[in-house]
This record gives sequence, structure tokens and C-alpha cells, in this order.
Amino acid sequence: MSFDRASRDFLRGDLEQSQNEASREYRQFARSNSQWAWKFLILDAKAKLAQGHFEDVVKLIGSRALPSDRPDVALSALTLAGIANVRLHNFPEAERLLNDADKYCNVTPSESCGDLLQARGLLASEQNESSSAENLYERALAFARSHNDSYLESTALLNLGDESLSQNRFDETIDRSEAGYRVAKAAGARIPELVMLGNMGWAYYRLGDSEKALALSAESEKAADQLKDVYDQESALTNMGYIYMDERKFDLATTSFQKALMLAEGIKAQQDIYNVLRVLARLALRMGDVDKASQYAEQALSIARESGTHPEQLYPELVQGQIAARRGDNAVAERTFRAVEQDLSCPIFLKWEAEQSLGRLYENENRPDSADREYRAALAAFEQARDAVSHTNFQLSFLANASGIYDDYIRFLVSRGKTDEALRWADYGRARTLAEDLGLLVSGPDVGPPPLNPQEIARRAHSAILFYRLGEKQSYLWAITSQRVNIFALPPASEIEEIIERYRRALSGPQDVLESANADGQSLYRLLIAPAHSLLPVGSRIFIVPDGSLNNLNFETLIASDANSSAPNSLRRNLHYWIEDVTIANASSLRVLGGSNGIAGKNESAPGRNLLLIGNSVAPNSEYPELPKAEAQMQGVAEHFPTAQQRVFSREHASPSAYRDSNPEKYAYIHFVAHGTASRLSPLDSAIVLSREHIGSKADSEDDSFKLYARDIIRHPLRANLVTISACYSAGERSYSGEGLVGLSWAFLRAGAQNVIAALWDVTDASTESLMNRFYDELEKGADPETALRTAKLSLLRESKFRNPFYWAPFQLYARLTEASRAPMGQPSSSKKGMAAKSGRSSSAIKTVTPTSPP
Repeated sequence: MSFDRASRDFLRGDLEQSQNEASREYRQFARSNSQWAWKFLILDAKAKLAQGHFEDVVKLIGSRALPSDRPDVALSALTLAGIANVRLHNFPEAERLLNDADKYCNVTPSESCGDLLQARGLLASEQNESSSAENLYERALAFARSHNDSYLESTALLNLGDESLSQNRFDETIDRSEAGYRVAKAAGARIPELVMLGNMGWAYYRLGDSEKALALSAESEKAADQLKDVYDQESALTNMGYIYMDERKFDLATTSFQKALMLAEGIKAQQDIYNVLRVLARLALRMGDVDKASQYAEQALSIARESGTHPEQLYPELVQGQIAARRGDNAVAERTFRAVEQDLSCPIFLKWEAEQSLGRLYENENRPDSADREYRAALAAFEQARDAVSHTNFQLSFLANASGIYDDYIRFLVSRGKTDEALRWADYGRARTLAEDLGLLVSGPDVGPPPLNPQEIARRAHSAILFYRLGEKQSYLWAITSQRVNIFALPPASEIEEIIERYRRALSGPQDVLESANADGQSLYRLLIAPAHSLLPVGSRIFIVPDGSLNNLNFETLIASDANSSAPNSLRRNLHYWIEDVTIANASSLRVLGGSNGIAGKNESAPGRNLLLIGNSVAPNSEYPELPKAEAQMQGVAEHFPTAQQRVFSREHASPSAYRDSNPEKYAYIHFVAHGTASRLSPLDSAIVLSREHIGSKADSEDDSFKLYARDIIRHPLRANLVTISACYSAGERSYSGEGLVGLSWAFLRAGAQNVIAALWDVTDASTESLMNRFYDELEKGADPETALRTAKLSLLRESKFRNPFYWAPFQLYARLTEASRAPMGQPSSSKKGMAAKSGRSSSAIKTVTPTSPP
């Protein structure tokens, strides 16, 4: 039947097809059958409403007198007309229509009463009555579930997520939207699906995860375009424009915003017109067009005043203050910023932006004490917002929201000659989630950075430390030794990042970058290392504390030259890799590197030389084939440990549960030989690929029982001196502002490991076996992990077939500084053969060995 077909089209999101058929059938029945005419008219109105044609809905409902004998029809018609008026910001008319609809619900309960609850929630939300809106949406959700109405259930969850979004409860937004998305997906409800994608995209953006936000927003925009859903398409375009603007892709941002504005004006969606205008004002200001910024801000402010929504007036007012500061009207700017910052209805993220703007204003006026106070106030406001974020994934990304404040404040402190304090604040913004979980840092709105003694950390590490801070206008390098701390100005982040991206591509190519005298490898050495070369003689031990894109760069591969080398003349060479001069390890922050809190299980290493060895798993599918050299690598690792002090899980026994159930906190050494996966959009979904939990059982495409996820790793406290992940991309792919590279290595450090060896990129089976054999040889001779790893890498570098950094450079050491972490593995035995005999290993195969007593 045509009605059923048009209804299915509506549910699937084919709004234009649904509307056309409903409109055609309505005209056919308009004079002959009132009952069917109303059914098709209601469906036509629903399709128009979903597409954002709000005025058309009002006209359509008003074109026919409501039937006095059909309360269910009258209820639906009044509810739809009420929603359309809410969207048009005709609030008094919306209130009148919904009050009339209420009368029908009171007389004759109907399934449409759930829609009415939602409509009332929408009206309350648009009038900034959030608690009332939330209550109404909750009632609609309960109504939907009691009536088994999955479509209403999905839209109620959608609206609850939207309300969380409006109240800046972004992690809650994602939870609610994901729940609603699952319901909508099961019901085949395409429009709620795409709307929730867009909501999650904006939530991730506000949580600082722009990459995931862009992917979700683009998916939502594409779906809305296909379904002719103008209302949600322009919303997704606006979200995408914000991300492009933050990435300084101003052309893409302008295109997105202008298209969104055209679509919003076409359907007269006042709220969305306001949303686009206020951000167009920001964009124009960032592009230096002050007059256009002023024009857009005034238009947005006019809409906010007309609708009577006071909090929305604050956004364009803040931009007007920034315009005044740009024009030199400092008194006006100061009054505006202060008014926004002190407004009781000011959202927290707008509050910290107003305080940051005041800091800049006072800095420009040479009022350093006032500037310092406002920058600190902005950071305290940010900390207050961060305290409300509970999920680990969201904590990781949320620090990106403060990158601009840190950038301004650190630059301000350096300009005032307070370089030690600038370093303290720079380190406070680094590896926050990791440091807090390890008990090395207490944070909160009024805490601020605790005292820091970088020279003492360098002394304890017997190393120099290179601490980097990449900024939009100015970057810095602090070179720290036990005697002094020097600071060097570096180019802006964008200039450095461009060179790093090219060099990383060159490192993964077939040509040896040293043989080709790669210019980018040399430039990076001159930019990042040469300023401090006098403090870094040949033979130095160095910890790198990277920032931003530097997390993805292996400093060992940088190309040094004689001019930058302090080696004696007899030892000087021409171009060479920096690893040939120094020993390098990485650290997340100074506090994580040097901190010790005495918490059991966090800083005390497991005793002895006991080993947990997992790998050579059964291929779970064709995507992760078996590694030909895995058995040989496991054999080589096992030979360095006495049989009674090792536990080995191989083949079908090498499953994620084997790790979880083995009491991993008992082991001083943990080694994986497996494939690895790195998730850019959700780094805690990075995983070590092992055997399926039940070999031989029929597995479906959703079965991920073979993956040991980073999110699972952090749940099991460790005391390991060393975790080695002999797997591709085990260091991670995603670098978070303020947190660093997050992946498997981060997860093991957070669980309590002292040192982690992980890979930045794809690794080859053959070269890895050779590298690991030499690495454990050196450990057994008494070398510390970073020295052993360097020696192993140099051994490959000096072999013709593995000379290319592609083979030896992927693996990096990520360290925390404790006495246990520097301790040697044990006394060397006389020979490899002797170790093999002592461990009782045959040369044929690795088998699962269970110690007779706990390690």
C-alpha cells in the first residue's frame, strides 16, 4: 500500500520520496476520504519537518481544519506545527499549539503523546530551560520503551544527547548518542542516525579530538546531503568549518560556513543562522578582516537579542571585545571581556576564552601582573572543566582545548625572563592523564604546577634532557643538564611539522636517507639539536621529551655533520645518523621521567629476572597472517632467562586472556611477539593481535577476542622493569596535545611499567628477530635498556642489508626513571650456548611452560 511504502521511505530517511508520495496521495484523498487525507498530510508534514522546511509545515497544518472527531490526528498535527514554530523561534505560538495538543492527551491517551513530550522538551531547551527539557525527554524515553516504539526511543536518546551537548557535558553526550545510534541503526531510522553522528562529532570537537570530530561530521553531512536533509546538513557543515578554522585551513572553513549559512537561510532556521554568523565573525577576525567580523558579530547578536536567549548574546559580544582590542579600543575591549567573564550564565569554555583575551590585552598594555593573573584564571577555568570529564579517552583529548592558553602563557613567561617558570607550566601541561594515574601529580582548578627540579632529574638520569614545546608563533627547546638549564627559541610548529612529515615519508621509502644526504634529516638536526650541541658531546645519554609531531619522529635518525659534532678530530666523520654519537630514550614529561611516589605496584619493580613471553599466535584471520620468524624470536628471547623463571604462551595458548590471567604484575620482563594495530581515532582501541580465545570455533566478523586492547592493559597494574612489544605501530599513531603519543606503549606505562619498547611504524620480521637477539644479549651483559637498544640498532646499522633506518629505527624506548628501571637484568653467562643449556631450551620449538612456583 502507498501509505506503508511512504512510511518506510520516511523511516529509511528517503525524505523527498516519502514527502512526494504523501503529498500526492493527500491531494487524491483530500475531498473523498478525510481519514486517509489526514494520514498522508501528517506524513507529509513529518517529512517536511525532517528536511527543515518549517514554514511549509506551518502552512500545511493550517490549510485544513482539525477534525473534531479524531483526537489522535489533531494531537499529531498540533505537535508538528508546534515543533515547526519552535524551530522558527515563534515561541509564543509554539506554546499555544502545544497547550492545545495537551488537551487531547488528557482526554484520550495516544501513542502521539510521546511525540508531544519531546516537542515540549524541545521548546524548553530552546528557551534555555535545560532541567525541564531533560525531564521531558526522559519521560518521552520511558513512554517509548513502554510502548515498544524504537523510533521514539532513538529520538528521545538523540534529544537527551543534544541537551547534554548544550550543557557542555560532552562525555555524557557521546554515551547517550551512542546508545541512541544503536537503537536507530536496529530500527533502520536513518535521520536519527545521521543526527547523532553530527552530535557526537561536535562533542568530540569540544573534547579536543578534532580528527574524530571531522570524520563523524563529514559522515553526517554526506548522509544528510543524500537524504535531502537540509537542516542537519547545514549543522554538520558548521561543525566541519570549526575544525578547518582551528587547523588554519581558512579556505575550507569559509566554504563550509558559507554553504551552511545559505542552507540555513533557505529554511529560515534562525538558531542555525545565528550559529554560523557568530563563527563567521571569529573566522573573519582570524583572517584579519575586522570590518567583516564586526558585521557578522552584530548580525548574530541581533538574532540572539530578538529570540531573548541571553547566554547566546555572550558569544558575539566576546568577538566584539576582540574586535575592539584589535582596533586599539582597549577600554571597550576590557569592559566587554570582563562582562562576559563575570556573567553568571557564561559557559565555562567561553569564560576561559574571555580571561585569555584579557591576558593578551594586559600583556599588550605592558601590565604584566594583570596579564599573569588572567592567564592563570583562564587555566584554572579550564581545569574546572577538565575535572568534569570522567572518561579516560576524553581526558586524553580534552587538554587540546587549553593548548592556546598554554601557548600564550608560556610565551608570556619567556618574554618576561621567567624561563624556569615557563618550563614548569609547560611540563604541567604534558602527560597529565598518565602522571595523575601514576600518582605523580595532583591537579584541579586551584592547584597549578607543583615545584620542579629539572637539574636534579637530569642528575639522577645521568643524562641530558631535551624538552620541546611547539607553539603557533614560537617554539622552544629547554636543554637540561645537572649543572644548568638553557632555553633556545625555535621556529613555529607549522614550519617544523612540515619538515617532519616529509622526512617521515622519506624514512619509509626504499632509498637510504643518509646515502642521499636527505636535506630534511639535516634541517631537523640543525633546527632541533644544533642549538644545544655544545651541551651534548659524543657519548652523551639523552632523554627526549617531545611535543606534538615530534612524538612521531625518531631523533636517532636525524642526520648530523662534522660541523655539529664535538668529537675529537681523529674521530670526526662526515654525515652520519645521530644515534652514532649519543644514546637516546623518550619520556612523556619531566615529572613522569623523574617522579617517584612510592605507591606499591607503580614504582616498585618485580624482583628477579622472571619473564612473561607471549606470541607466535595462530592467525585469527587473513588480515593478520602468521609471522614466519615469530617462533625463532621467541626462542631467542627465552634463551636469556632460566626456565624456572619464565612463562611462555605460544600458538593457541597465546590469547588475550592468557595475559590477563597470568598475574602480569609478578613479572619483571614482559615480551610480545605479534602483530599490532594502532587506532588513530580511538587510541585505546590499539591492540596486540594474538590467538582467538577459542581456536576452531566459528567466528563472525564482530569477534575480536584475539585482540589485547590498550584499554584492557591499563586495567592490570604492572611492576615490570621492561615491556617489549615486538609489533607494528605499538607506540601508537595518535599524538594528543598535552599527552603525547598514545597507544600500547602509553598503556603499559600507565599500568606501571618502568620501560617500554614499542614501534613507531611497520616492522619487518627478519630484522626484528636480529635486533631483539642482540638487545637481550646486551641486557644480560648488564647494560641498561636504552644502551642495550642502541647497541642492537648499531649492529643492524653496520649490516649492509639492514642499514636503512626503516629496519632499525622503528623501535623506541619510553622510560620512567626509578632505581629499578636502571638496574641490569642480571649477571651475564659465559656464552649463548651456556644460557640455552641453563634454560633447558631445545632449538626446535617454543612450548608453553608453567613455572612450578610463582615467579
